[in-house]
Amino acid sequence: MSATGWPVWLVAGAAVALVAGLPYWLPRAVVALRVRIFARVGGEEGVRAPGREVPAAEFKRVYGHPAANGRSRGAALSDLFWYWLSPGPEVHQEHLEPGPRYDDVARTTRQILAGLSRAQWTELVGRCTRRVLGELGARPAHGVHGVRLRDLMMPVWAEVYYEVVFREPCPRPVRDLITGNADDVVNALKCTGLRHMDRRARLTEYLRARLAHDPPPVPLPSSLTAREQAYYLQGTFFNTAVVQMSEAMAHLLLALATHRPVQDRLLTGAEDPDFLDRVINETLRHFPLFGVAHRITSGEIPRDGQGPIPAGSVLLFNYPEYQGSGGDSFDPDRWLEPDTRPSAFIPFGVTANRPCPARGFAVLTMRVAAEEVLRGFRLESSVEHTRSLPSRGPCLLVPRSDAAAGRPARRRTRLAVMRLADRWATVPRSLTQLVLGSYMVWDARRQGLCRNYFAASSGGPAASVTVGR
Repeated sequence: MSATGWPVWLVAGAAVALVAGLPYWLPRAVVALRVRIFARVGGEEGVRAPGREVPAAEFKRVYGHPAANGRSRGAALSDLFWYWLSPGPEVHQEHLEPGPRYDDVARTTRQILAGLSRAQWTELVGRCTRRVLGELGARPAHGVHGVRLRDLMMPVWAEVYYEVVFREPCPRPVRDLITGNADDVVNALKCTGLRHMDRRARLTEYLRARLAHDPPPVPLPSSLTAREQAYYLQGTFFNTAVVQMSEAMAHLLLALATHRPVQDRLLTGAEDPDFLDRVINETLRHFPLFGVAHRITSGEIPRDGQGPIPAGSVLLFNYPEYQGSGGDSFDPDRWLEPDTRPSAFIPFGVTANRPCPARGFAVLTMRVAAEEVLRGFRLESSVEHTRSLPSRGPCLLVPRSDAAAGRPARRRTRLAVMRLADRWATVPRSLTQLVLGSYMVWDARRQGLCRNYFAASSGGPAASVTVGR
C-alpha cells in the first residue's frame, strides 16, 4: 500500500496515465489559464461580439457602424498590440485614429498596391515562389523535404512586398532583414518567443537609409516624419503584409496536406478552374487570420431590443467564433451554391470599417503561390492544424517527379514520427506560451506605449514617451 492508502499498482497506473495524457489535456488547461491571466493582467473590458450583448446576427451591423471607428485610444488592450507591433505602432495603419493622418496613410497604401496589374501580381508572386522553392534543391536526402510551411512562405512574401514597394528585386540580405523582423513579430504575437527589438531596429535603420537616398516610386505620406515613413513601411508591408500572407499560405498548404482527397482533386488537373479558390475560402473560414479585433466607439450604437452600446465602449470582434458557425467539416464545395455558402464569413474584415487593403488580390496571389508549390510537390503532414499554428506547420514536400515518391513506407514512418513529435511538442510550447505571454501582457501594461503616447500628445502628465522601446 502507498502512503495514501491506495494500492501501489493503482497509484503507478494513474501516474502513467497522467503523464501519457499530457499532450491531450495540458495544452487545453494552459490555454484556459492563459485566458484568465490575460484577462486579469490586461484588465476586464470590452463588449464581446458575438456575445450576449452583440449576437452573431448583429455582428456585421455593429462592426460596420460609423461609431465603431476608434482604433487605439482609450483601450487598455491597445498597449498590448502596440507592444507587439513596435516599433512605430503609432503610425501603423491599423492603429491610426480616424482623421487626415490616417487618410494620408491609407491613400498611400492603396496607391502602392494598385501600382501592379493582376498580370503583374501573378508574374511577381510566381517568380518569387519559384525562386524560394528552388533554394530547397540542395537540402535533404531521398528528395523529400521536411519544412515548416510558415518559414517556407515568409521569404516569398518578403521578396514580393519589397518589390511592390520599391519596384526592384529584393537583395538577399534585405530579405533576411525582413523575414527576421516578421518572424520576431509573429513569434511574440503567438507568445512562443519574446520581442527582440534589436532585430526589428536593423530593418528600421535599413529603411531609413534607403529612403534617404533612394525613395520608392510612390511618394510616402507627407504627414509623417522621415523616421515615421520608415515605420510606416515596416509596419504595413514588412510586418503585417508579410506575416499575414505567410500565415495564410501556411494554413492553405497545411489544409491541402491534411486533406488528401482535396489535394488529389487539384493534382489530377480535373476541369474545375475555380476549385482552388473554393479551397482558399474554406481555409480562411476554418482558420481566419484575425483573432479578436478591438474597436472603441466614438458614439452610441443602437441594438435591437436593448439599450445602445455607450460611447467609449471597447468592442471585441471575435473572428473565429463568428465564422465557427459554418460547420466543422472541411468542404470546399460548400461554396458552389448560394444556399450552402456561409454568410458568417469576413476573412478581410467588413467593407464599412477599414477592410484589409489586400482584399482585392489576396486570393489571386495565394492561388498563384499554391499552384507553384503543387506544380513541383505533393504535400503530406500528420500534425494537428489549429488556427494559431504555433508549430509553424510541419510538412513533407514530396517532389512529384522524384523516384522517392514511390517509397510510401518511408514516408509513413516519417509521418508517424512527425505526429508523435508534434503532439509532445505542445507540452513545453504551451508552458512557454503561458510564461512568456503572461510576462508580455504585464510588460505591455507597465510600458503603456499607447496610453503614454496619447497622454503626451494631449499635453497630459506623460510629457515624454519612447514608443516601441
